[in-house]
Amino acid sequence: MKILVINCGSSSLKYQVLDMTSEILLAKGLVERIGIEGSYLTHEKIGTEKFKIQEPMASHKEAIGHVLNALTDADHGVIKSMDELGAVGHRVVHAGEKYASSVLITDEVVEALTECIELAPLHNPPNLLGINACKELMPNTPMVAVFDTAFHQTMPPESYIYAIPYEYYEKYKIRRYGFHGTSHKYVAERTADILGVNIEDLKIITCHLGNGASVTAIKRGKSMDTSMGFTPLEGLVMGTRSGDIDPAIVSYIKDKENIEHSEVNNILNKKSGVLGISGVSSDFRDLDEAVSKGNERAELALKVFAHKVKFYIGAYIAIMNGVDAIVFTAGVGENSIDMRDVICNELGNLGIKLDLVKNKVRGKETIISRDDSKVKILLIPTNEELMIARDTFNIVRTI
Repeated sequence: MKILVINCGSSSLKYQVLDMTSEILLAKGLVERIGIEGSYLTHEKIGTEKFKIQEPMASHKEAIGHVLNALTDADHGVIKSMDELGAVGHRVVHAGEKYASSVLITDEVVEALTECIELAPLHNPPNLLGINACKELMPNTPMVAVFDTAFHQTMPPESYIYAIPYEYYEKYKIRRYGFHGTSHKYVAERTADILGVNIEDLKIITCHLGNGASVTAIKRGKSMDTSMGFTPLEGLVMGTRSGDIDPAIVSYIKDKENIEHSEVNNILNKKSGVLGISGVSSDFRDLDEAVSKGNERAELALKVFAHKVKFYIGAYIAIMNGVDAIVFTAGVGENSIDMRDVICNELGNLGIKLDLVKNKVRGKETIISRDDSKVKILLIPTNEELMIARDTFNIVRTI
């Protein structure tokens, strides 16, 4: 069975086509800088050269259109029509407490995801765009939603309950859900494989660092705590999201600026983070370029980002009473040599020692810690698509 995986992020879209008979990857691609000047698609039919399409892509809908064209292209495609696909697996960020595992997409599921847009305003809309676009083109093809929140369902209550009146959890299910679960699970399992250690015997801190970013404490293969919360707004400083702030700031800005609460929410989700600090961009590559030209606010934005990652690493070492491995993944984690260096710098007393030579690598699965480091540091490119394809295949093959 061939499965198309659609993974829509806040400013990017990854996709793969896999033959799940033996989990063979047939094609993959990435659309970057969606909604940002200079957007482009890089497509690769496995075994051939990559090709790049640089076109303005103001929305995820436009991006998906380019993806489908690439997959059916006479020279670069791997299918003649969408009918060759047995199913489509969609990465979906938030479904509240209604769905704790992957599910076949129905009208009821789409309605639930729509209701959760207010919980994930940057992600559920593009997730739904992907679902609706594929349903329109392939109305008879089964589709599965794989949720970011599922992996974090193992968190204990002390990790996910907020210190607000308990009735709000009972009435509205306000709690920490956590996100990027598919990615955190994948790299944790790969860490155990690479180290040759049973995951049941490991304490791992996974750092999914990109335009959206989160850190997770994983003990014995289970999520114990994670930086994102009720929505993907909590936790680390991100591309356009503020991360942790004093809750009183919301009403303070609202009163001072004389704006609606919804506008404050929009500011915290879409105008904050490294974009808000730097005033330059939400793209970390743009910030690196600005820093090279002496932009002090861009430099400050990167320092604040690194500071918060360090903060959570330290916290999770305390929560798990130690750590065996720290993993960097996602766009920034996989590709920013300098950011990994800054984050790991001055953590030597915790047994975390980065090898500066081994660290000079991008997007390659490898160990980058020094030989005398008590804690292994790994760079593992995430493969959320494979995890999504597996769930999708397991659900649709019984239909």
